[in-house]
Amino acid sequence: MSRRTCWICKPCRDESQRLPSNITLEEVLQWAQSFEKLMATKYGPVVYAAYLKMEHSDENIKFWMACETYKKIASRWSRISRAKKLYKIYIRPQSPREINIDSSTRETIIRNIQEPTQTCFEEAQKIVYMHMERDSYPRFLKSEMYQNLLKTIQPNNS
Repeated sequence: MSRRTCWICKPCRDESQRLPSNITLEEVLQWAQSFEKLMATKYGPVVYAAYLKMEHSDENIKFWMACETYKKIASRWSRISRAKKLYKIYIRPQSPREINIDSSTRETIIRNIQEPTQTCFEEAQKIVYMHMERDSYPRFLKSEMYQNLLKTIQPNNS
């Protein structure tokens, strides 16, 4: 991570730091129930992304979040532009943040981005979600970052 540490990383590393008052113990505990619950909460994806950035593996969450934004694009012109950008950053072989997807999914995307629909990245997004859920999510729950966050936010530490 760069010298500038994000607002959530400082408290997670140093228990004397204060967290934003709007992040609750209830929310942080929900993250351990399932990956789906982590991703559905307000701060879960943000904290998880910070963890992945510290692990130098944040391309999956960035791609997943970019797909969530992409699905909401109504304008055909904007969708074409964004689809090409997503391809260039995440899908194209040897791209800066290439995600781990199978060749048939990659080939389908290449065909579909000529006239992209709101769902043309859906299969790749599902694959990436599965990778995060099965691989990095269990490590996140065991991480020093998450464990320190739990300790910091406990009511007796206020």
